[in-house]
Amino acid sequence: MTNTFSILVVDDEPDNFDVIETLLSEQNYQLHYAANGKNAIASLDAFKPDLILMDVMMPEMDGIEVCKRIKANPEWQIVPIIMVTALNSKSDLANCLNAGADDFISKPINSVEMRARVHSMLRIKQQYDNIQALSEIQSNTINILESTLNELRGTLSSRMSHELNTPLNGIMGTISLLKEDIENMDILEIREMLGWVDDSAQRLENLTKKFLLYLELESSPSRQQSFKTAQTKFSSDTVISTLKSYVYNLKRSKDDLVFDLENAEIAISDRYLLTILHELVDNAVKFSASGTIIKINSQVVDNMFNLSVHDLGRGMTKEQVERIGAFVQFERKTYEQQGIGLGLRIVKKIVELAGGIFAINSIYQQQTTVNISLPLRS
Repeated sequence: MTNTFSILVVDDEPDNFDVIETLLSEQNYQLHYAANGKNAIASLDAFKPDLILMDVMMPEMDGIEVCKRIKANPEWQIVPIIMVTALNSKSDLANCLNAGADDFISKPINSVEMRARVHSMLRIKQQYDNIQALSEIQSNTINILESTLNELRGTLSSRMSHELNTPLNGIMGTISLLKEDIENMDILEIREMLGWVDDSAQRLENLTKKFLLYLELESSPSRQQSFKTAQTKFSSDTVISTLKSYVYNLKRSKDDLVFDLENAEIAISDRYLLTILHELVDNAVKFSASGTIIKINSQVVDNMFNLSVHDLGRGMTKEQVERIGAFVQFERKTYEQQGIGLGLRIVKKIVELAGGIFAINSIYQQQTTVNISLPLRS
């Protein structure tokens, strides 16, 4: 044992303390002495013992009573007590154990037995302390997590099941209706209901793909190496066509998009570039009103490709911007929207793995601009 352990010896005979001190002198122990039970109890806070060696036969308050009082205090219940006794009947030993003693040593004291029992009790105490420390760390972690639960909107625990169940219920409910009454439906009704199923299936598919992409990015640190060899062409014509088609599918007018784009060869794959574009535009559409302008700009500056998406939506506070992360959605009770708050976290992770820069500038209830910088192809 490398730690210095505090041992309190309680005995009305000072000579007995000298004997114990001699027996344990070669060990890494700090010994303290109390001449009676009252002094022992009073000195607990000062000595903070890891172990107590208690003589049973003492005047005024015997060792069994002192042991009971110490063990009745929750603060000291975990401190092992070894009773040192000349008594050897089974009833006497039973009284010691019933009082809360953890072990006992019979007089006359055997040096080998003394060192072995002290060592054993201190090892148990150290293991308990280690477990207690770990428990406190876990408790503090849980408290921190619990303190933020009310602020986390769309967390995995509270939103994932809802986002999965909603499209699943739509699919299952529509199929159930079709099975029950398809013979009495005309083809237009059937087509309409199949459209509902298709919408729900696409929503479920998009959510699943997004979540799998998030796991892929977060669980593979070595993936950064693959970014160094990736490359794709950022073509203004292709991007404009792709994003106009994307917002149309989101039931938003293509005219809401305004572009000012510069072509570039960037060090990122087609897949990740498309993910970035879709997620940034999706957020701009989701959090701004139809008919307001969404600006998408790109330009090359200092060997970096800079892309920005600007909307005139509800914006974010400084605190919300600082807490952009997985499964976080802000003000969800006020503004109902689909999703689990994962999009910006995915974009941020892709940009970081590509060796780029991710930043958000926002004015609450007015506007938001997401800026990213990506390295050009070598």
